[in-house]
Amino acid sequence: MNKLIYPIAAVLILAGSAFTFVTVPNWQIAEGYSIAFSSDDASGIFKGFKGNIAFDEQNPAASKFDVTIDVATINTGNGLQNKHAKSDEWFDVAKYPQIHFTSQKVVKTGATFQVTGDLDIHGVKKSTTIPFTFKEAAGGGTFTATFTVNRSDFKVGKPGGDVGEQIKLDVSVPVTK
Repeated sequence: MNKLIYPIAAVLILAGSAFTFVTVPNWQIAEGYSIAFSSDDASGIFKGFKGNIAFDEQNPAASKFDVTIDVATINTGNGLQNKHAKSDEWFDVAKYPQIHFTSQKVVKTGATFQVTGDLDIHGVKKSTTIPFTFKEAAGGGTFTATFTVNRSDFKVGKPGGDVGEQIKLDVSVPVTK
């Protein structure tokens, strides 16, 4: 009888560990975020940003990002430019109201992280890798990222023209638990 107890205990421990779930902290996007874009010819911000962020510095592989930008909230500082950016010549807000990013993988790269996922702009979805940092503070933290996208890859505006192809994005997102 004693000989059976150890194998049965081992099977129960293995079976129990198969159902152990890793919990990843969920972060709430706080006020004061900044989604800024710039090129040699145009710059501005997006004021509408929301989403779900589950991030664990110690276990980045379990992390998930699912965020959206409300394209209608674009602000270039010029009313005519805002109207033009929202038109069907550029973002076509009526047809494509959101920029959406959904992560597929998150990895640690030295002191920083990289998130790779699907970036959907103007109806075009492309795999994109975004380098970022996370600085935790009491009860919260801040994600920061700087990266570029080629607007023509997403069919935003006409290729060439008055606005450069490479658009730099500077993102700062404070979060709370």
